[in-house]
Amino acid sequence: MNPPNIVLIVADNLGWGELGCYGGGALRGAPTPRIDALARQGLLLQNFNVESDCVPTRSALMSGRHPIRTGCLQSVPPGLPQGLTRWEVTLAELLSAQGYATAHFGKWHLGDIEGRYPSDRGFDEWYGIPRTTDESQFTSTVGFDPSVADIPHIMRGRRGEPSEIVKVYDLDSRRGIDAELVEHSQAFMQRHHAARKPFFLYLPLVHLHFPTLPHPDFAGRTGAGDFADSMVEMDHRVGQIVDEVERLGIADDTLFIFCSDNGPEFRAPYRGTAGPWRGTYHTAMEGSLRVPFIARWPGKIEPGRISNEMVHVTDLFTTLAAVAGAPLPDDRPIDGVDQRAFLFGEEEKSAREGFLFYIKNDLRAVKWRDWKLHFYWEPEVNEGKGKLESPYLFNITRDPKEETDVLVFNTWVLGPVLRMVQAFNQSCQQFPNTPPGKAD
Repeated sequence: MNPPNIVLIVADNLGWGELGCYGGGALRGAPTPRIDALARQGLLLQNFNVESDCVPTRSALMSGRHPIRTGCLQSVPPGLPQGLTRWEVTLAELLSAQGYATAHFGKWHLGDIEGRYPSDRGFDEWYGIPRTTDESQFTSTVGFDPSVADIPHIMRGRRGEPSEIVKVYDLDSRRGIDAELVEHSQAFMQRHHAARKPFFLYLPLVHLHFPTLPHPDFAGRTGAGDFADSMVEMDHRVGQIVDEVERLGIADDTLFIFCSDNGPEFRAPYRGTAGPWRGTYHTAMEGSLRVPFIARWPGKIEPGRISNEMVHVTDLFTTLAAVAGAPLPDDRPIDGVDQRAFLFGEEEKSAREGFLFYIKNDLRAVKWRDWKLHFYWEPEVNEGKGKLESPYLFNITRDPKEETDVLVFNTWVLGPVLRMVQAFNQSCQQFPNTPPGKAD
């Protein structure tokens, strides 16, 4: 079988409870019919897990490795070393070596210097922002001084050429950028379908990261404010990509994935919701870890399937590499597991039982089966108790909001969980972690 095209759309800070297919949609003042339809055509995961914020999740996706290993622990200000060192092997590099055309259109956040832009890391072309979306506010802020702070820009680049500035990334650009990203994506798919070359389209959208501002065509659409208008726009943008895949007649040859990079925004007036889960991103609560995930591949993924089996963002690296026939690096630990058998319905169970969850250098929590062990307690952003003298244990099936510590009745859970921690620590001793900010 020929390798499939891969379309990977990643929304920014889209909470578990926002979409109609996850219990939101119209309840949030923002129906999401296009994404809901995509879910009916494929697999919807209720237990897809990510990292604490943008940089760690994107690094885990691109490297298949926990961010504590790669030094991608959190966003840093412009101009300071950030992102993946060039020693890391990216998913785009693996797929490119298999003959894929590769493109990145959207938010990168894994390096903002020559040598670390997407076109240096396995992508044939890119267009978007090298860092993050809140920078679009910079030039509108009272007292902003470009002599001491970088002006944010939208950029573009091609493999083998220096990346270049396109225009200032300000509030007007922020409103229009997702429409531009879709246009670039459509043209990319058209070109490579015509050339009969498999492609990997990585489309990390800007919505719904703050400032959550809709395109002018969608402003006022819902009557429920900018956030709801932006959700409706995001749904439309995903629909445009779905429509292009259908128009080109390549749906049966395309693995199409839509997911989020983080739990919901916590900043008013852009605060999102994680549905039944507690907390937002930047915490170790389920509302931070669990985000939407939908996968469609007609003939390979059963339509209308819903699963609460555990999958982690690092698994995308390993699974997509396997789908493309790409061998994994064998000189470093890869934390992602191959989930093809689960995704394609050959196995009912996920290939994963648990994972460790770090924020910066601190092991905050471990998920294992139905259990969650917290070593730190921070149910809301900036409202933490710090490290716990005795960990809290929750059964997240019986107690989804993580309200009742049951460790005293279930100390047996410490055995398998702490063995996971020990094995990971031994791995880090054998293969030392990259410190944050390390130069190439």
